[in-house]
Amino acid sequence: MANTFRRLTARTRRIERGDARHDRPLLELLPGGAPLSWVRAGEGLVGWGCAARLCTSGPDRFADADSWWVELAEHFDIDDSVGLPGCGPVAFASLAFAAEPGESVLVVPEVVIGERDGIRWITTIGDPDTDNEIAPVHPPGTVSYSDGRLSSSGYRQAVSDAVRVMREDGELAKIVLAHDLVADTSEPLDERFLLHNLAARYPSCWTFAVDGLLGATPEMLLERQGYAVRSRVLAGTVWPREGWDDDELATELLTSAKNRAEHAYATRSLADALRAFCSELEVPAEPQVLRLRNVLHLATDVEGKLADTPDGATGLLSMLAAVHPTAAVGGTPTREAVRRIPELEGMDRGRYAGPVGWIDTAGNGEFGIALRCAQVEAAEEPFEEDGSAAAPGPGRGGGRVRLFAGGGIVPDSEPDLEVAEVEAKLLPVREALEGVR
Repeated sequence: MANTFRRLTARTRRIERGDARHDRPLLELLPGGAPLSWVRAGEGLVGWGCAARLCTSGPDRFADADSWWVELAEHFDIDDSVGLPGCGPVAFASLAFAAEPGESVLVVPEVVIGERDGIRWITTIGDPDTDNEIAPVHPPGTVSYSDGRLSSSGYRQAVSDAVRVMREDGELAKIVLAHDLVADTSEPLDERFLLHNLAARYPSCWTFAVDGLLGATPEMLLERQGYAVRSRVLAGTVWPREGWDDDELATELLTSAKNRAEHAYATRSLADALRAFCSELEVPAEPQVLRLRNVLHLATDVEGKLADTPDGATGLLSMLAAVHPTAAVGGTPTREAVRRIPELEGMDRGRYAGPVGWIDTAGNGEFGIALRCAQVEAAEEPFEEDGSAAAPGPGRGGGRVRLFAGGGIVPDSEPDLEVAEVEAKLLPVREALEGVR
């Protein structure tokens, strides 16, 4: 992949007290347009504008992204007086779940504002306008829903088919299937509206936005700071039910053989892939329970120290290629399960369940798994069966987003319960679209 890069100047400065940008929440600093975001509990990065961009696809998408970023980094003149992870030039990235189809995207914004450990900074590339007025956030109006490429009934059938396949196969222990839902809005969609609402309701998740893919993920695939690497594995889920409190649900989750087995598959998958890059790796023997508004998950935090090589520690994007997909979003055995997913779903996941996050020129970065998310799409013009234009309605002059959620299917999964689980996982984006905080 041949690239022609021009020299770019990146300048990072601390935002001091007294500056109007110091105390406002990061997401409130986004001016509109196509926002970029990676924010959790008030800290993280937001960006806008485009200094450089890569679109790639296919089985070499991780290698393409890595070589492009490494080469681009060599063409920066960096003036960074802050020196924290995420300072200097940053690429926001969202990679497709599968080799084909699906397009992976890296965007280097002209402006990034970040915060870590109470320190806030701004990075600019070139000479962008940083005094632009922040436009008001507009709600999307009326929201209406329709079947996506795999309806609820289609998902129920896909789960039934997956259970049959696993019982007949004998080797497959888990297949992760996804379901999508289309939402049309009567007004043009302001992506910041979703981000603000997601961050308000799910502050412990990473609220992300990259090239129209928006969401709030609870799952950290890989975080790297220097030689330290960390991952949070989530697999095994229960959701609120009438008459049950959170402690009762947590006990059910921790004592569920199905959920414990599903979680063990996912943790082992991640640890086995990550161990090859580490001199030390700590994998807790027992999972914890992560409690969110809409679901409870079994969670395991894996931490390691990267091994040294003649060229330094392995790069983050190269490690992502090795660990993705884990059993948490693919299945077990992962390669065979992933091969089966398109046959059972019959849809293109795009960047859903792929890695999403950011990387800086020092190799630091954070990548989650794109879960609880929606892809902004062009609203299609509706037509009657005879081909004439339909009467005005939701979607005309408004926006369209495609929502995703999924779950791990094992041989004893019950289709109706799996449908209920994905409906619970769709709630964060549905409520964000509807303005629930």
